[in-house]
Amino acid sequence: MMRCGIEICASLDASSRREWLETNGIGGFASGSVNGSNTRRYHGLLVAATKPPVGRFVLLSKLEETLICDGRTFELGTNRYPGVIHPQGFRYLKQFRLDPFPVFTFQVEEVEIEKRVFMVQGENTTVLEYDISEIRGASDVQLELRPLIAFRDYHSLTHENSSINQAMKERPGLVSVSPYVGLPELYLANDAINVEATGHWYRRFEYQAERERGLDFIEDLFNPCVLRFSLNAQSQATVIASTEPHSADAAQQYRHAEISRRTTNAQRSPLENDYVKSLTSAAEHYIVSRGDQTTVIAGYHWFSDWGRDTMISLPGLTLPTGRHDAARSILRAFAQHVDRGMLPNRFPDAGETLEYNTVDATLWFFEAVRAFLAYTGDLEFVEKHLYDILSDIIAWHVRGTRFGIRLDPTGLLSSGEPGVQLTWMDAKVGDWVVTPRQGKPVEIQALWYNAVRIMEDIAARLCDESARKRYNSMAMLTKSSFNRQMWNEKGGYLFDVVNEGPPDSSIRPNQIFAVSLPHSMLTLERATQVVSLVQQHLLTPYGLRTLAPSDPQYRGRYTGDVASRDGAYHQGTVWPWLIGPFITAYVKVNGGSESARRQAKLWLVPLKDHLEDAGLGHISEIFDGDAPHRPVGCIAQAWSVAEVLRATVEDIYGIRPHLYG
Repeated sequence: MMRCGIEICASLDASSRREWLETNGIGGFASGSVNGSNTRRYHGLLVAATKPPVGRFVLLSKLEETLICDGRTFELGTNRYPGVIHPQGFRYLKQFRLDPFPVFTFQVEEVEIEKRVFMVQGENTTVLEYDISEIRGASDVQLELRPLIAFRDYHSLTHENSSINQAMKERPGLVSVSPYVGLPELYLANDAINVEATGHWYRRFEYQAERERGLDFIEDLFNPCVLRFSLNAQSQATVIASTEPHSADAAQQYRHAEISRRTTNAQRSPLENDYVKSLTSAAEHYIVSRGDQTTVIAGYHWFSDWGRDTMISLPGLTLPTGRHDAARSILRAFAQHVDRGMLPNRFPDAGETLEYNTVDATLWFFEAVRAFLAYTGDLEFVEKHLYDILSDIIAWHVRGTRFGIRLDPTGLLSSGEPGVQLTWMDAKVGDWVVTPRQGKPVEIQALWYNAVRIMEDIAARLCDESARKRYNSMAMLTKSSFNRQMWNEKGGYLFDVVNEGPPDSSIRPNQIFAVSLPHSMLTLERATQVVSLVQQHLLTPYGLRTLAPSDPQYRGRYTGDVASRDGAYHQGTVWPWLIGPFITAYVKVNGGSESARRQAKLWLVPLKDHLEDAGLGHISEIFDGDAPHRPVGCIAQAWSVAEVLRATVEDIYGIRPHLYG
């Protein structure tokens, strides 16, 4: 259980910066700040995935909550309007906890009320329950709830308009609205004693996080009705917001099912360790359904499922936690979409044509397969569903595919065209590619070598001797050329990119993969030098910087408008997911010693503390490069959680699979 006490709840700033997140396993979510104010356009009590796991719309933004004690009104909500915070319900907020889902405890004089929020798995459904836990000194206690609806794409904002259909349908225990053509109907199952149609606009909500991101930050929301509950008579008030009709009586059943599901998930933790259990619980939120297959949401609130993120995240999210069937489904789902030897990088949010614009997602696919084999030993699955596809991928890379991706005569993999960003450092502002890495990026060579060695191993296990020999010869050539071309003898580390011009000697974290991946081309001496340099220049309490602070291009703050933020995204900003490969590399070059594992454990302490900040129970996407390393970007990122979980289990505690790899 994670708890925020009165010292956080009573502080507007502290309670605003901490956010909760509930998910439904199909891409939808509910989220907000601890104090109840919406600080982002992505906050809402029901953000429905209309084309799971994408097509997300904010249907129900929030409920305005009023407690009435013997005729006196107390507003429990908190909103930011131009120049004012109104109401200031956070002053009544006594405690917030995740137990296991968000629970808000309000103290209004001698009345204590608890609010619970959770989602139903597999549905666009959010359940809200209000319990009176204590009444003293008040003879008549009522609760009024005013739903505020947005009904818009979650990247957009709503403004007062005349095209809205204000009609409300009502039957016993159920209210529904359908304000715009083409969007789902919103059902509000309830046990209110009275429902009154209203039809009011609440104007000019301010979303502070959007203002800080340089985006539009003012929204109007529509209130179709007010729901009134007598807490003396019923002691509990229930609302089930959904795209399907429900009965409020089902809330208890849904709650018990959700608690049971989360208990089962927590038992998947490979260690009796609170940190690992927390990460195991967090991992579940990113594994979602896409049709009859499984995929990974890269991050909340605004990412969909990305090929690169999915393959990097798969080992940590699914394998130490025993989610092997999910891993099989993810691998099959993406394998079915391989085209011209490339894995799709993104399933667009609205479900349009797949995007094939990455050089590394496909290579991470091989490492995901290797890890899957290591944990499961399921060679039959790989032979039946993946081996031919993996072989074809290698063949396409040898002869050449999109964007100049092609194996050159030296055995190194070239890629890129002007104006295109193909590696994970993919920020682009207009025509400006912020980190142009055309040519031979260091981690692409490391991934390519690792992929070829993996294929050599699988071919040997399948008794495909001719393929094994071919992959062995390819790997030997790549290794020789890599050490000759990529090693910066003067600096004692690896160049970031080698092309026809002067090699890029920027100190970046990409070289760590040449050590951390299972199949490395470096001698122990060179590998140790790389780890030492990365530790000296890039390691922070929350991950690795993307560029050394000594570099003239370094940007230590991720702030400002879109162009400013994208310009800093890979120019010094800290990425927590990189701490995973760094720890793997550090433990490896130190021979897996006890002292190395103790040091690695100490490095993860700040990220453990971070679970109680920003996205509660999760690890943020990025942090500022400069101290105090403010968390920014998405509040919950799949590969941040996955790589910290994987490195903790495999490298720090030494719980490694022994079947393969």
